[in-house]
Amino acid sequence: MSGPFNEHDDPKAEFWYKLRSAVAVILSLTVLVGGCVFVGVKVYDGYISYKSADDYLGDGEKDVLVRVPAGASVSEVGSILLDNDVVKSTKAYNKALRDSESDVTIQAGQYKLKTHMNAAKAVSILDNPDNIQRTRVTLPEGLTTEQQFGIMAKGTTMPVGSFQNAYKQTAKLGLPVWAKGRPEGFLFPDTYEVGSNPTPLEILQMQTNQFAKQVNTMNFIGQAQTIKRSPYDALIVASILEREAKKPKDMQMIAGIIYNRLQQGMKLESDATVLYANHVEGKLTTNDEQRAKDSPYNTYLYNGLPPTPIDNPGATSMEAAVTPIKSDYLYWVVTDPDKGTTAYSKTLAEHEKNVKKFQAWCQDHKGKC
Repeated sequence: MSGPFNEHDDPKAEFWYKLRSAVAVILSLTVLVGGCVFVGVKVYDGYISYKSADDYLGDGEKDVLVRVPAGASVSEVGSILLDNDVVKSTKAYNKALRDSESDVTIQAGQYKLKTHMNAAKAVSILDNPDNIQRTRVTLPEGLTTEQQFGIMAKGTTMPVGSFQNAYKQTAKLGLPVWAKGRPEGFLFPDTYEVGSNPTPLEILQMQTNQFAKQVNTMNFIGQAQTIKRSPYDALIVASILEREAKKPKDMQMIAGIIYNRLQQGMKLESDATVLYANHVEGKLTTNDEQRAKDSPYNTYLYNGLPPTPIDNPGATSMEAAVTPIKSDYLYWVVTDPDKGTTAYSKTLAEHEKNVKKFQAWCQDHKGKC
């Protein structure tokens, strides 16, 4: 007969008994740890869900340019950010304002942000004026106002018409009294940093302010009085010099010749003024039809200076207009426009010989004259 069964009596049975016990413990621990991990994940997910309910957590996704208009309050900016998909809610934005270590000040302008951006990060960018996206517009010397407007429109993405309308607000442009409300010639050519949210009027005011600085720096009015010319007449001469000469020394020489001809009652016969009268750009000379145009700007027909500047001159030509070189010359012609070579003469016969040199240059350079 067999006795009572005892696993310890059999070494193999005892081994398998212990193994089963160990496996059971491991399984129990696995279930316990797994449960803890599951609970932890659920708690973390709940926390993230709570945190992101009104706000995005990351640094953002796609670049977006956001324009803050002039006069917008800090609180209004929140709605602008929401409309541009930058922040998830105005609630998150307002909380970021409250949590900021200092008072938040947001200047008007255009800012580079990202969509789906953490509100606090967005606020920190907007609070720094260095982050405003600025636009530089370079206006070369000797451009007409309409030419300037074309460059401004391209550089700022504002329509040409908006500058034309601002130009008509002469009382607001900041013109000097001696301009008598005539802006042509006073829109100083320079490189302007116009920010990202300027108005056309503000840009034109920047130009007239720069003009005023240049006038003061070179004592333009005082020097004009020294040569017995009004500052406005000197500005007209400067505008002609921009089109008739390339080198500073030649500008001074031609300025002296212009004053000589005016003093002797001679017509200026400047092709630059005739081209302006005919609204022609990119040419160096004129034809008979253009010279016959009845216009106060046609200095082949009318004595004296044209009624206004024909472009917006720079500092070099303005300085030349009030510091003319005295001479007995009465004529000038640029014989080599590429090199800027200019010939001067005292008599018409000498001048006609020099003109033939210019005409020969034109024959060798088709399409440039």
